Amino acid sequence: MSVDLSVVVPAYNEERRLGPTLAAIREHLESSDHGEWELIVVDDGSTDRTAEVAAEMADDDPRVHLVSGDRNRGKGHALRLGVLASYGRLVLITDADLAAPIEELDDLAKALGEGHAAAIGSRARPGADIGTHQHRLREFLGRTGNFLIRTVAVPGVRDTQCGFKLFDGDLAREAFAESRLRGWGIDVEILQYFRRAGWPVAEVPVRWSHQEGSKVRPLDYVRVLAELTLLKARAVRRADVLAAAFFLALSFVLFSGRWVDPGGRYIPDSMQDQNQWEWFFAVTADNVRHLHDPLFTTLQNFPDGVNLMANTVMLGLSVPLAPVTWLFGPAVALNVAMTGGLAATAVAWYWLILRRLVRHRGAAAVGAALAAFAPPMVSHANAHPNFIVLFMIPLIVDRALRLCEGTRVVHDGVLLGLFVTYQIFLGEEPLLLAALGMLLFAVGYAVARPDLAHAAWRPLAKGIGIALAVTVPLVAYPLWWQFFGAQSYKSVLHGDNAGNSPLALISFAERSLAGSKESVQGLAMNPTEENAFFGWPLVALSFAIVVRLWERAVVKALAFTACGAALLSLGPKFRIPLTDIVLPGPWKALAGRPLFESVIESRVAMVCAPAFGMLLALALARLLASRWRGRRLGLAAVALALLPIVPAPLKAVDRIDVPPFIADGTWRQYLGPDETLVPVPVPDPASAEALHWQTTADLGFRFPGGYFNGPWGPDRVGIYGPSPRNTSNLLHDVGELGRVPKVTPAWRAAARQDLEFWKAGLLVLAPQRHDTELRATVDALLGRPGKWVGGVWIWDLHDGP
Repeated sequence: MSVDLSVVVPAYNEERRLGPTLAAIREHLESSDHGEWELIVVDDGSTDRTAEVAAEMADDDPRVHLVSGDRNRGKGHALRLGVLASYGRLVLITDADLAAPIEELDDLAKALGEGHAAAIGSRARPGADIGTHQHRLREFLGRTGNFLIRTVAVPGVRDTQCGFKLFDGDLAREAFAESRLRGWGIDVEILQYFRRAGWPVAEVPVRWSHQEGSKVRPLDYVRVLAELTLLKARAVRRADVLAAAFFLALSFVLFSGRWVDPGGRYIPDSMQDQNQWEWFFAVTADNVRHLHDPLFTTLQNFPDGVNLMANTVMLGLSVPLAPVTWLFGPAVALNVAMTGGLAATAVAWYWLILRRLVRHRGAAAVGAALAAFAPPMVSHANAHPNFIVLFMIPLIVDRALRLCEGTRVVHDGVLLGLFVTYQIFLGEEPLLLAALGMLLFAVGYAVARPDLAHAAWRPLAKGIGIALAVTVPLVAYPLWWQFFGAQSYKSVLHGDNAGNSPLALISFAERSLAGSKESVQGLAMNPTEENAFFGWPLVALSFAIVVRLWERAVVKALAFTACGAALLSLGPKFRIPLTDIVLPGPWKALAGRPLFESVIESRVAMVCAPAFGMLLALALARLLASRWRGRRLGLAAVALALLPIVPAPLKAVDRIDVPPFIADGTWRQYLGPDETLVPVPVPDPASAEALHWQTTADLGFRFPGGYFNGPWGPDRVGIYGPSPRNTSNLLHDVGELGRVPKVTPAWRAAARQDLEFWKAGLLVLAPQRHDTELRATVDALLGRPGKWVGGVWIWDLHDGP
């Protein structure tokens, strides 16, 4: 005899409620047109008379069955036993308290009759009728937990945990046979299985009333999240783990010179940036520890201070890594941020390429590796974590693409706003460049597929509006402080030669296998700004891929993105190589515009890296899936294009030792609580070792000058370092030129004025180039010789001016 409907009731210590529940179910099924039915009670190791109650009813009616567990294992285990023991064409699962009355079965059956594979009762859909509410706190916690669950696991389902669900029987038995969870997370696991299989699920509003004695507790939602996290971890494919490990290994090798001794090794190509970034992490951790303002400090550039929001302190990383900074120091925290952040960026590109372009994981891994470890990324790895920790960019790109699909505009718009907000606290310029790249891609795709563009622009525009509504309130104050707060500035000028030469696009970077110092000579501002240098083999291969796959709209859009970014990176004007012909560049239309005025235009070429990576992934996926006789030749061409740009580990050298006078804390004997320590020469972007002194001294003293972006002059133009003063300029020139000037009374008066402005209590000169000339100059300015203490020359201003 076939069974039309199986009703599964999990029960644990339900002796009081089970009898009336089973009677109500039997009465409804006998009086309604649901065909032949069976009622399965699963006793999950109850310690009361639950099993006896069910057994008595089973003795009375052969359609009632008892399945007993040996011990309590959880609702998920009980449901799995019950569903797998069922024979029904349809399977209903319901809780023993019948919080959703059995009469609601008719509405669920109607939804199944309309072609759905499952119909789930919902307390959150319009039309649901809540008869008796839970306690307000319990209901709030339940809604919060449900929101987190559906956000993480099954977006779009408003109520995953209502215990009243109807399934196609065969599909339910397949899904429960594949399930693994034993607890309350089983509901979500089954819904995930249905969604992955493409089986439609209807969410049906039901009547529901809270029943006293419910086994669900607010903390059970936390347990569900824990179960789902474990489930996701188990579902990760080995290939994905290997890809992530590969990216982490690449990143570690790249920074291996610093990992040998994080506090004692320095990347010379960073110039003074490593000192600066370690200082950023140290001062942020200090602000977190003492609950100080994270957007401003006077530890540098005393007394004017530094607008930290107007500098790239990466609060999105430096704040969560504050415990690492406290425990292991800023050098380790910076290493963790850069090594882990670069690997995470590769993982994010890998995820996006798999989700949107190819299914072959090897092809996706190669494309992601190119996107994350391309020559311009390696160049910035010397000094700029904000330009290599870009794991949010692929997530932002994916969320924008979801908006174009128009299925969940509000949800995706809110998430896009949150993602953009977080990226602002990681780096604003990379976000601007990413937006520029996305705009180029959108234009290219719209030209290739105007039909899809026409369908996508309305939900995209609406979603962007929602994203802005989320982002603006969250970043309004930090951005106001950045642009209008203390020590804010209007723009940072980089000169007229910040664009790429066309030769830079096809040359090799210094750290690439085929590169050298000579290959970048005259083509890059410095080792941290080799913003193109993809090498002619990769450019040629990308061109061949575009020609071969031109029929695909995404290839056309990627080609337009790469070409557009490359042209913009040439700057407002560029010279045709090997000629004296200078042509205007498309960047001229953006130069001087708000936001773009501070951008180093050569960096726009970094947009080409993920574009090339995606083109490469598409080509590799096609090659690896084909039976073309020349497949090996194609793979060899890919290898030959990538081999010349394989990066070498970044150069690292032993760090300059901090003088014992600073490291041992001797300086504390000479400095009052409101006084500053003045390094000689006064710190600036070219000489910022004092930042390392300060972090070694646990930020115990302040000093004038420093390495940061700040305002200069009445127009508040952005400059690197402090506004110049007479004494700082004089000492800088002596340190650079090695010539002792004639110190006049005017110079002495200016020095006294500057020292008073800085509230100086102590001048410190460490051994360095031209230190003899610097000592003689300070002796002349102060009218007395310095003293040698703890490996430095000092001038204690308490002894006289």
